Amino acid sequence: MPLHDLISGLTPDQFPVYVYDLAALREHAAAVRAALPERVELYYAAKANPEPAILAALGSAVDGYEVSSGGELAHVRAAVPDHPLAFGGPGKTPAEIESALRLGVRRWHVESEHELRLLAALASAADGPVDVLLRANLPVADGSLDSVKLAMGGRPTSFGLDPALVSRCVRLLAEPGFERLRLVGVHAHLASGLAAEAQLAVAEQVVEWSLAMAERHGITLEEVNVGGGMAVDYADPAARFDWTAFGTGLAKLLDRHPGLTLRIEPGRALTSYCGYYATEVLDVKQSHGEDFAIVRGGTHHLRTPATRGHDQPFTVLPVADWPHPWERPAVTTGRVTVAGQLCTPKDVLAAGIPVAELRAGDRVVFAMAGAYAWNISHHEFLMHPRPGFHFLG
Repeated sequence: MPLHDLISGLTPDQFPVYVYDLAALREHAAAVRAALPERVELYYAAKANPEPAILAALGSAVDGYEVSSGGELAHVRAAVPDHPLAFGGPGKTPAEIESALRLGVRRWHVESEHELRLLAALASAADGPVDVLLRANLPVADGSLDSVKLAMGGRPTSFGLDPALVSRCVRLLAEPGFERLRLVGVHAHLASGLAAEAQLAVAEQVVEWSLAMAERHGITLEEVNVGGGMAVDYADPAARFDWTAFGTGLAKLLDRHPGLTLRIEPGRALTSYCGYYATEVLDVKQSHGEDFAIVRGGTHHLRTPATRGHDQPFTVLPVADWPHPWERPAVTTGRVTVAGQLCTPKDVLAAGIPVAELRAGDRVVFAMAGAYAWNISHHEFLMHPRPGFHFLG
């Protein structure tokens, strides 16, 4: 069923709803995979959207899934039981580490010396070697991270190891007591929101630093993980990350380093385009010369625009019927701010957007809601009903 047909067929009390186009997701993920060289592994960062149907739809295109908590690990393992997992993120608890080892997780992004020691102490729970990538918080020389809104490296953060501490951990791995851990590479996810050219520049610096570090220690690295963070432009949904240029650049980088495998872990850039948040306009009113449309739901369902400070793109589906005898509230200024039902002025999904027409009772369909949307939202604030979920294709 086409998206707009599904939304038009719902009754008012069935809103808000999330709709995921799984056919579009599979097509997009396959195109991403096809753009990447053979020696680039594609893992999906499950934190972006862990819906089981989303995880399963990606299964034919990705090499594995990156998880960042014990709960996420158990959830993803149950949804896609036959796929490899990588366990990342700061603050892993002993219980999470033991559980992950028992569940067969063999790929670890280690965030600190303490975590490395803890993993070694608990590694007897594994039935084989445990592959370790040391997460490095590396400086970036060319200013590639200066303008990004979300940086996890290149500056003081809670993520990863300072470069000198990476060397300390490499030496530690050669000591007694660490025999079950196998150093396979370096992980360096430094920022989110980079276009292809900037992403390539960062990847090249990460690779060159990692291989130089390995040479100093007389070791060989099998893999360098350059993370995710590929740009998604909410202001211009058609301006997508250039996967073809990115893949071509990675191929040239790999040509200089035979035997090396690269790994990337996109999340938002894979799933954001497949999701929609649809709702009904409850009221339209004027305040100090501006029009506000109040919709069912709000940022307690779709938190992304509030956290990132952007306007969520939307389209209007007009509804002809108006069941009341009084005049139908409508936008009068040609622009509208779409707000939700919460008792906070921050409950805004889009501000000052041009519209030809918008009335109470119409439906609004927010695009690009397939990542960091429902799963990061503060669901219980004011205890409004939860949205419905529909999956197409």
